[in-house]
Amino acid sequence: MPRPPAPPRIILPWLLLLLLPLLAAAACSGGRSEPPLTRESNVADQPARKSWAGSEPAPPFPPGLTWFNVQRPLTLEDLRGRIVLLDFWTAGCINCQHIVPDLLRLEAEFGNRLVVIGVHSGKYAEEHEDETIREAIRRLGITHPVINDADFRTWTTYGARAWPTLILIDPAGNLVGYHEGEGVYPLFQPILASLAAEFGERGLLRDDPLPVLIPGAPAAAATLAYPSAVAAAPGLDRLYIADAGNHRIIETTRAGEVLRVFGTGQPGFADGAPGEAAFRDPQGLALSADRATLYVADTRNHAVRAIDLASGQTRTIAGTGRQLTRLPIGPQPARSTDLASPWGLVEAGSRLFITMAGVHQLWALDLRAGTIEVFAGTSREGIDDGPRREMATLAQPSGITADSASLYWVDPESSSVRTVPLDGDGEVTTLVGTGLFEYGDRDGIGRQGQLQHAQGIALADGLLYIADTYNHRIRILDPRTRQLGTAAGSTRGWTDGVAGEARFAEPTGLAFADGLLYIADTANHLIRTFDPATGQVATLTLTNIALLRPAAAGALETRDLPAQTVAPGAANLRIEVAAPPGYHLNALAPSTLDLASSNPAVLELGEYRLQWQSDEPAVAFPVPVILDPGEAVLTAAVSAYYCRDGQEALCFIARIEVRLPLRVEPGAAAGEPRLRLTLPER
Repeated sequence: MPRPPAPPRIILPWLLLLLLPLLAAAACSGGRSEPPLTRESNVADQPARKSWAGSEPAPPFPPGLTWFNVQRPLTLEDLRGRIVLLDFWTAGCINCQHIVPDLLRLEAEFGNRLVVIGVHSGKYAEEHEDETIREAIRRLGITHPVINDADFRTWTTYGARAWPTLILIDPAGNLVGYHEGEGVYPLFQPILASLAAEFGERGLLRDDPLPVLIPGAPAAAATLAYPSAVAAAPGLDRLYIADAGNHRIIETTRAGEVLRVFGTGQPGFADGAPGEAAFRDPQGLALSADRATLYVADTRNHAVRAIDLASGQTRTIAGTGRQLTRLPIGPQPARSTDLASPWGLVEAGSRLFITMAGVHQLWALDLRAGTIEVFAGTSREGIDDGPRREMATLAQPSGITADSASLYWVDPESSSVRTVPLDGDGEVTTLVGTGLFEYGDRDGIGRQGQLQHAQGIALADGLLYIADTYNHRIRILDPRTRQLGTAAGSTRGWTDGVAGEARFAEPTGLAFADGLLYIADTANHLIRTFDPATGQVATLTLTNIALLRPAAAGALETRDLPAQTVAPGAANLRIEVAAPPGYHLNALAPSTLDLASSNPAVLELGEYRLQWQSDEPAVAFPVPVILDPGEAVLTAAVSAYYCRDGQEALCFIARIEVRLPLRVEPGAAAGEPRLRLTLPER
């Protein structure tokens, strides 16, 4: 990958740099000259205050870059009259993810007066691809403009040195200063307020919408959204899925039948019954040894939760909901200790080990005593081996597993696999990986093997399976010989079948049980399986997905339609909703139809919600779909208003869920699936 012009430094969460003047080299890159605003140019009759107006013009954005969330590339002229905040980030960086809430808060507070522009200067080769950035934008809920700065041209022009770096430009187009690291809202809010007041008094601040903005691409409206983790246990007919994009945990059978949902489906932080509990982007799961408890790494809530699988009750066992600002010294009460993006979990004896991605450490939660403490890592980001607490450095540890003697985990930011003994003051050892900026896709022994931002790991029969996320592969590692190989996967995409031909899209969480590896295929929004004995990859089709819909008022009728066989390719799904004879649809109330595919890799929907207000006997819609060989169930949830002819006061609402099984086969005669629903007579 192209290296940044200066060695990048990932800034640790508690380091806060004051806003400093930009280096001259970053301020003089051919920006358009404008009369500088100076402290003396404040309105004379206003109380004296520090002016944050800059004096050096910001350089123009380099041409030829891909822009997201805008109709066309922006220029500094487009932005004149608005405060501009450039956010230099990379998708896999936890510190970059930490500041997203701060940016959203600033955008909400300053509205159209502020334009945040994300400059994605990707660390990894896979992060240079438009599709990877587009998925990251959806996953993080980013709606402001984003640039793909794959060649680091914008990075070099503005003199950025670290992820994240924030660069502030005033409404006159002049550079104000920069900040590296977190702590964004409390630092920038008063400066933005001062700039808004100063330029507003001069009549130089715009508050109208930026016309070229377009809505960001929505997150996948599929049955699952960015599933991040799976949990299973030998002999137990249960599978647990962290449905991160929908902020919930799903319990299914191993065959995929949905049994229970924990969480409201909306981001929040609340304990309670399945329909009351709330999570925020959970990334890790672990079953207790007695299978009575499911532990959840509730990453964006900076907490660890425990679900009692008998009662369904969720409770918080570590964390306060706040991101930590100071490391604990010695054991601390877990429930009152702040955490920093807990990511992966594994139970070993009476301890729950946690990969604390946000501070590059492993922590240990004593389940009996209710205390928590640092187990490994100095909190400096790196790949140094040595005594676990005094010398070892980690790099955003994520997935974790254990055998009877050791912990094993992946460090995505060094593309490495690390290990440390469970007991005693042992040393951290690197099994695969060589540096923070060294990665690849290569089998081999020890330092010869290479990964790219691996995020998941599972232990099976003495071997480690690794979700090699940015290589879209499942790798296999013998921890004794350090031999790294490839178990399954090829290029980004979706394909079942033999291991070397199967395709994944950013796989993350892994779980192994009874000879089968379960895979959270995150960017495909699917759960996949891999059978090491046969080398076959398959997609788990979820059934009973009505349980995954939010509860609504009124009874829900279900109808199962006969299966249809159609040919693969791009087509239209033909949908018709008709009132029964002697009735008509009601134009005075909005009717809706929500679509979901149980297997988006087979049936990819171009639209997910249809709405109408009509007084006709029926409505019809063509919905674009992409069909690939395999099987899927199309679910249509209809809330329709309709009335009897001639008796307008006698109107009704029907809530019906229709399930249409589809089989996509090459050579099939029919190319367009059809769904026709006639509402019931009343």
